[in-house]
Amino acid sequence: MAKIKPSKGAPYARILGVGGYRPTRVVPNEVILEKIDSSDEWIRSRSGIETRHWAGPEETVAAMSVEAAGKAIADAGIGAGQIGAVVVSTVSHFSQTPAVATEIADKLGTNKAAAFDISAGCAGFGYGLTLAKGMVVEGSAEYVLVIGVERLSDLTDLEDRATAFLFGDGAGAVVVGPSEEPAIGPTVWGSEGDKSETIKQTVPWDRFRIGDLGALPVDSEGNVKFPAITQEGQAVFRWAVFEMAKVAQQALDAAGISPDELDVFIPHQANVRIIDSMVKTLKLPEHVTVARDIRTTGNTSAASIPLAMERLLATGEAKSGDTALVIGFGAGLVYAATVVTLP
Repeated sequence: MAKIKPSKGAPYARILGVGGYRPTRVVPNEVILEKIDSSDEWIRSRSGIETRHWAGPEETVAAMSVEAAGKAIADAGIGAGQIGAVVVSTVSHFSQTPAVATEIADKLGTNKAAAFDISAGCAGFGYGLTLAKGMVVEGSAEYVLVIGVERLSDLTDLEDRATAFLFGDGAGAVVVGPSEEPAIGPTVWGSEGDKSETIKQTVPWDRFRIGDLGALPVDSEGNVKFPAITQEGQAVFRWAVFEMAKVAQQALDAAGISPDELDVFIPHQANVRIIDSMVKTLKLPEHVTVARDIRTTGNTSAASIPLAMERLLATGEAKSGDTALVIGFGAGLVYAATVVTLP
């Protein structure tokens, strides 16, 4: 029997560069209040959100990704031609095929890099990071570009009091490449499909093909509503606070890192109350910098962790070489947590 030659990559992988893009339009809570019965104080107290960014017509999923990726590639100190694979996590690219990753890879000027999309909701960045680490260590790509990007304003029901204020748009990207020492820890990830109804799209796309528009939800003016993201807020909150704190602790244990050794905590930017509860449950020391980018960015799903990471480094709240715990969780329900060394 013929023997297959084993692949050989780097001994370890690390994040080498990070970049982000936030749309130019800043949307305060007052705009959201035009269509829901609520208040600025209620939104801030329930979510921590003060403003969010909404994309304009030219700020497409691909365009935002190219901007964020270009910054990450420059930050990593490599050329686009060295990127061997492009992994894009998104739920808001509305063309079923081809993958938007192929368009991004071409526009960046990669040398025919492998390119594909993944759908893992708010855990998508963690999933992509895990895949990238495997590619670098296995040897199928020396440098991998991981992008989390969303235009969730396209999937927001502005008349839904429970979700209208939550979502924002943007793109975050990192370059993962070879390392001589461990810099991305073991990933603790998984899914709980029995809870899939707690975060979901209101109606599937094929409902529009059936032709029975009378069975579709309508807005206050009688117009058929475009599919949107809906959630059972209390159920999601309880799951995130109690179960995800356990997953975060498992990721620390898997990496051999104690809370005292941690420098930065970058959770998915879903809700400030969830973030603060996780900090308390994990008993993180006061010296740990905690990302609360949601205040001015909103919930950008797959983009939230790299966007928060980029901002912490840009403002100096975190620095290169810091040890950070990252965790994403959301629709599916899915989750992914790991410990990384910041670029």
